[in-house]
Amino acid sequence: MSRLYWNWNKGIYTVLLIICIIGFWLFENFYLPHGSTREETIGPEEIIPAEFLPSSTTGVIVDHAYFSLSYDEPYEQAEWVAYMLNRKQLTHDNRKRPYFVEDPLVKTRSADWRNYKNSGYDRGHLCPAGDRRFSKQAYDETFYTSNISPQNREFNAGVWNRLEQTIRHWANDNKRLFVVTGGVLEKGLPTIGREQVAVPEYFYKIVAVGPKGSPKVIAFLLPNEESKLPLRHFVVSVDRVEKMTKINFFSALPYEVQEILESKVVLEDWQF
Repeated sequence: MSRLYWNWNKGIYTVLLIICIIGFWLFENFYLPHGSTREETIGPEEIIPAEFLPSSTTGVIVDHAYFSLSYDEPYEQAEWVAYMLNRKQLTHDNRKRPYFVEDPLVKTRSADWRNYKNSGYDRGHLCPAGDRRFSKQAYDETFYTSNISPQNREFNAGVWNRLEQTIRHWANDNKRLFVVTGGVLEKGLPTIGREQVAVPEYFYKIVAVGPKGSPKVIAFLLPNEESKLPLRHFVVSVDRVEKMTKINFFSALPYEVQEILESKVVLEDWQF
């Protein structure tokens, strides 16, 4: 009787242990601390003009309330993230930093944040959380893993941060900017994590301001490493970024307008 009781208890403990292991695995792999929210109305300033949107080499475009992106599954990150930035959004609201979570609108699932753990790389925001403090929803959206890319820590805290701050100054002066940014994704890049998230060697940002038909445009191309050089050093033509990324920026603009905007580097229009 005693032995039968022992075997019965042992069986229950084994079943409970298996249930706990399965529950923990499900929690680790599928639990999202917050989901996609669309509670706030998207104001007219949040709609990106069609003339500014780039092409997608993947066809996987995701529209969140406060930014859009084109996801590249083989590289486990966005090939570009695009958003508008205006002076009203430049607030200093104190927001509680959320968890990084997988993007619920990416059907193939964006990369798990654990790929970055102990990798030596930062989870670098593409649309900066600092640009989205004006709203909890807007802020939380920037912590979807579709909006991050592996960045050298000194780069992320250094020259990349300097560029983000400069763009905020421009937004404060010019009222409304269009920004598109991402890593240069190409074959042969080193990877991190179980899902082999690609580590870009270069990151780009393209900024536009002004009328949709004839905006002022500036493009930056930066190596994924810290630099003390002035930001002017990293200004390139949009054509150069297009050649490296195979993305067609401002694809909805007339061809002759694209030719003028994308081939020139005009520093005089921008205050550094």
